[in-house]
Amino acid sequence: MLPVSPEVKTNPLQKANFCSRLFVWWLNPLFKIGHKRKLEANDMYSVLPEDRSQHLGEELQGYWDQEVLRAQKDAQEPSLMRAIIKCYWKSYFIWGLFTFLEEGTRVVQPIFVGKMISYVENYDPDDSAALHEAYGYAAALSACVLMWAVLHHLYFYHVQRVGMRLRVAVCHMIYHKSLRLSSSAMGKTTTGQIVNLLSNDVSRFDQVMMFLHYLWVGPLQCIAVTALLWMEIGISCLAGMAVLIILLLLQSCFRKLFSSLRSKTTAFTDDRIRTMSEVITGIRAIKMNAWEKSFIDLITRLRRKEISKIMRSSYLRGMNLASFFTVSKIMIFVTFITNDLLDNLITASQVFVVVTLFEALRFSSTLYFPLAIEKMSEAVVSIQRIKNFLLLDVITQCYPLLPSDGKIIVDVQAFTASWEKASETPTLQELSFTVRPGELLAVVGHVGAGKSSLLSALLGELPPSQGKVSVHGRIAYVSQQPWVFPGTVKSNILFGKKYEKGRYEEVIKACALEEDLQLLKKGDLTEIGERGTPLSEGQKARVSLARAVYQNADIYLLDDPLSAVDAGVSRHLFEQCIHQALKEKITILVTHQLQYLKDASQILILKDGKTVERGTYSEFLKSGVDIFSLFEKGNKQPESSPVLGTPTLTSESLVRSLQSPRPSLKDAAPEDQDTENIHITLPLEDYLEGKVGFKTYKNYFTASVHWSVITFLILVNIAAQVAYVLQDWWLALWANVQCDLYSGVSVKEDIDVMLILNWCLRVYSGLTVSTILFGITRSLLIFYILVNSSQTLHNKILESILRAPVLFFNSNPIGRILNRFSKDIGHMDDLLPLIFQDFIQAFLLVIGVVGVMVAVIPWIAIPVIPLGIAFFFLQRYFSETSRDVKRLECATRSPVFSHLASSLRGLWSIRAYKAEQSFQELFDAHQDLHSEAWFLLLTTSRWLAVYLDVICAIFVTVVAFVSLILADALTPGQVGLVLSLAITLRGMFQWCVRQRTEVENLMISVERVMGYLDLEKEAPWEYKDGPPPSWSNEGRIFFHTVNFRHTLDGPLVLKNLTAVIESRKKVGIVGRTGAGKSSVFSAVFRLSEPEGLVYVDRCLVGEAGLHNLRKKMSIILQEPVLFTGTMRKNLDPFNEHTDKELWNALEEVQLKETIEGLPGKMDTDLAETGSNLSVGQRQLVCLARVILKKNQILIIDKATSNVDPRTDELIKKTIHKKFAQCTVVIITHRLSTVIDSDKIMVLDSGTVKEYSPPHDLLQNSNGLFYKMVQQLGKPEVTALTERAKQAHTKKK
Repeated sequence: MLPVSPEVKTNPLQKANFCSRLFVWWLNPLFKIGHKRKLEANDMYSVLPEDRSQHLGEELQGYWDQEVLRAQKDAQEPSLMRAIIKCYWKSYFIWGLFTFLEEGTRVVQPIFVGKMISYVENYDPDDSAALHEAYGYAAALSACVLMWAVLHHLYFYHVQRVGMRLRVAVCHMIYHKSLRLSSSAMGKTTTGQIVNLLSNDVSRFDQVMMFLHYLWVGPLQCIAVTALLWMEIGISCLAGMAVLIILLLLQSCFRKLFSSLRSKTTAFTDDRIRTMSEVITGIRAIKMNAWEKSFIDLITRLRRKEISKIMRSSYLRGMNLASFFTVSKIMIFVTFITNDLLDNLITASQVFVVVTLFEALRFSSTLYFPLAIEKMSEAVVSIQRIKNFLLLDVITQCYPLLPSDGKIIVDVQAFTASWEKASETPTLQELSFTVRPGELLAVVGHVGAGKSSLLSALLGELPPSQGKVSVHGRIAYVSQQPWVFPGTVKSNILFGKKYEKGRYEEVIKACALEEDLQLLKKGDLTEIGERGTPLSEGQKARVSLARAVYQNADIYLLDDPLSAVDAGVSRHLFEQCIHQALKEKITILVTHQLQYLKDASQILILKDGKTVERGTYSEFLKSGVDIFSLFEKGNKQPESSPVLGTPTLTSESLVRSLQSPRPSLKDAAPEDQDTENIHITLPLEDYLEGKVGFKTYKNYFTASVHWSVITFLILVNIAAQVAYVLQDWWLALWANVQCDLYSGVSVKEDIDVMLILNWCLRVYSGLTVSTILFGITRSLLIFYILVNSSQTLHNKILESILRAPVLFFNSNPIGRILNRFSKDIGHMDDLLPLIFQDFIQAFLLVIGVVGVMVAVIPWIAIPVIPLGIAFFFLQRYFSETSRDVKRLECATRSPVFSHLASSLRGLWSIRAYKAEQSFQELFDAHQDLHSEAWFLLLTTSRWLAVYLDVICAIFVTVVAFVSLILADALTPGQVGLVLSLAITLRGMFQWCVRQRTEVENLMISVERVMGYLDLEKEAPWEYKDGPPPSWSNEGRIFFHTVNFRHTLDGPLVLKNLTAVIESRKKVGIVGRTGAGKSSVFSAVFRLSEPEGLVYVDRCLVGEAGLHNLRKKMSIILQEPVLFTGTMRKNLDPFNEHTDKELWNALEEVQLKETIEGLPGKMDTDLAETGSNLSVGQRQLVCLARVILKKNQILIIDKATSNVDPRTDELIKKTIHKKFAQCTVVIITHRLSTVIDSDKIMVLDSGTVKEYSPPHDLLQNSNGLFYKMVQQLGKPEVTALTERAKQAHTKKK
């Protein structure tokens, strides 16, 4: 595979020596760069060969395939868990031994501490042998600390890397699977769900791998510690261990709760992300229908349900963390109280051996063990969800590319198939035909007749239930809704084929793209955005067609490409491209352009999936079949959508802003010799630099609560810490009293001694209870505040995004926006509160511990100050690089989601061109780019950890030796306290700094989310001052010198437009593609602010609230927008109509029979974007939705471009009847649709050239409209002229 970019540096880790690997010196050059300037994507090192996405994915896929075969053999369900274990157990097990050794060194340390304290207890200044022995113990303690540090960071680095490799491998498998999903499986999943699997579910692997080994190391360590405690203090140690066992049993109960909460949460998250994905995709329709508030309410409701579950699991996490904070103190307390009740005497050395042994259990048993249980239960849920996805049906590609005898043919015999297995009537029934090279088969029929399904069957997307299909030859496919991917126009056309200048120019010419490419600023090197901006629909259709023609395939399946262009271009495409360029190929053309049928070799007429007629045009004429009568005569004109477009002229020409020149990802396709790389450009988003500001923290904390609550939280934190530290202090005093009793200095029967002991125990009990109460209060309060902040910020960015103008959505890929709503919000829900709470606890603990140590032995301040300064500068130096790496990691994640969304949209095209391998490699390249950033994130945090551990080891050494040197001035209790705190500090200090870094890294997610709070807003939705004035509801629209551009610095798309659309008139708007037809109503709906005056019903639109304005008009757009849910919900999203009204509306758009034939009728669930309906049917559903709205003004923007002429005629009659008293504006390329209008506006290059009744326009032989009609051929010209005349006479 080619490297992701030419500038990628080889990874220095490959050549690093042992010391460099151990102390992470190989990263020093990167830190130097990060210190000097902001890190760029090009500064990252290339991913290690063993961590490449392709290698990892194929390895795990192999184990999964074996597991599926084994399960089939044994008639069981396959287990993804088993496949993962088989793949990774060896390397993971080896690192498990490291953690065993690491925790072993931790258990040995208290023994050395005990020996050092007993030296102080039996201090004899003349005994040099005892002193040397004590120094030996101090040296052994220092060595243990250093060894622990090395083992600890090695273990964590390697298991995190195993987690990364597993995550990358599973992502590869998910994408690999999504490229092969069958159509029925696509109905069971959604883009939102797959994005959630790729963002939140797989991230569980990173977390679970860190702690999993503690499930066995934790209990083993408990047994070892219990044995040592028994040797020190006998039976009373069991009381302390009983506390731990009770806690661990509670943790196991929590596990079941975590699992069920996780399952419920992910279901709600899937719903929310899916809905969000649909909102972003259909934003234009949502804005023009003023549905923003309703969708905000819908998503907020879903979010509320999701948060209620998250809050419960957060409280469980809070209890876990509180137990980590307090459990060692409870164990120590219970042990000593039991010891006291049993009247056992104890020395200071025994007291502090007990304390340090319990502290040794602190991390492994009370933090890592519960975390392992929690993460394990969450990972099991995620593995189950991923397994369910991986077990969805795949497409069985049953057609060979070429038969052995080299014959190219398409042969269909008695073919019957159905999309829905439950459906009684098959989609296609008993179809038979044969097409050979050089033949053109035209497929025609009404909306929903099964034309596109026929092409799906030939592609292998629709499996046969009876009959057979033989497709011999390489296929090129053009979908009905054109698919383009992010990249240049040129790379979209080449699609992995080598560039041949002559051939390329021929294709451009045949597909009528010459003029368009001249109008685009950079010609064919113009970057296309995710939604195809700045191309219009017609240009996208022709780029899609050019891609197919350039492939030089044997069989061409063209799904209605002519509907997207105007009459002249349509004729050019048919004659130059389909008839000329593809004359030697097998071509199957689905079309509604009946005037071209006479040039077809065969014609197939479908109705309800059955063949009505099949034969040639001349056979039909001989046998007396009038094709046109099947679709009603007089509707033979081409239809279209905006085509020729330029950034200057198209309606959808919102110029895409591309940032950050991250190079395109290039990979080799596996096909013929003439293939090269598919170039897909997914630019990295801009990211901030410098540290996360105080303002971000302030806004985050105060998003959901008042400052008074924050103040209370700070006080609770301080109180908890004071109680915690005083408890240690008090224990030292008590130990000194116990020491005196043990040595016989004082006697227990003495009343003063008893009073002191009782008082000591009462205060100790009070402090322990305070520590527990404050610890739990603080944990729950932090989770409550932060999870609520996450909810508040989610709702704020949701509103902010839906208030942003359409331009924002054109310049930001869907993956980038979804990344905020999936991954970043996911971090804020789950990880950030947990890590924040952990950091606060650890930070206060470190401050408290250092404070107590300095108070006990003031000399300790001497090493504390330089070490503190060293730590401060080290942390600052580290953060400069770490923040940039984290921001790069966030930015490199978005292209992974964008590539997935783009691939799912063009799935049929990718499969038809056999480009799955190329797209898989591109996905792997995006993953590798993300892995580069992720790997640096792991290694940079290890770099810091190593140096911190070294600082801590030095500190422990200094403290150990200082306490021995000052032995004569210190009590055993003080030495014990200082040494036990130093050892606690060693683990805590490293953990505190690590969590602080993690907090700052995770706050980048908050920063990214908050970046969407200040987006540029549209005008207000409602009137600014008081209630809106009463609308006159006349339906009159008045334009006066209107200039309009889509972007502030973009070219004018409407120039000096002055016209009046009178009340209750039917007006058609026509013109060459790219003339600015759709832009007229983009200006009225204020998708961008127009210059000049536009009045609707005497109200100046510039002063109206956007919703007040948009709700007064109904518009149907060319691209139908449907949402996941029932048919009823799509027709009536907000339950405003009765069933009867809904059925009437369906009847008026000719859909009643179709919907009644569905299994659930009106309650049938539609797939994502309504993909289980044909494109024409989706347009009709949108039309029915508008009929229900009953507004005075109706705009139809090429909304019947994908329906057959007969249905178009019926709809036109319905509109004339239903909207007789309304103003109707029809934007179209199908001249027959508007020939009987009251007036026709002819636009050219954004100016009004003609605006008169059609009959008058046809009298002017120099006029534009006259010339457009003349392009259609004689029979059509005669028919149109006659109809215009009849309409004119009638109106007189």
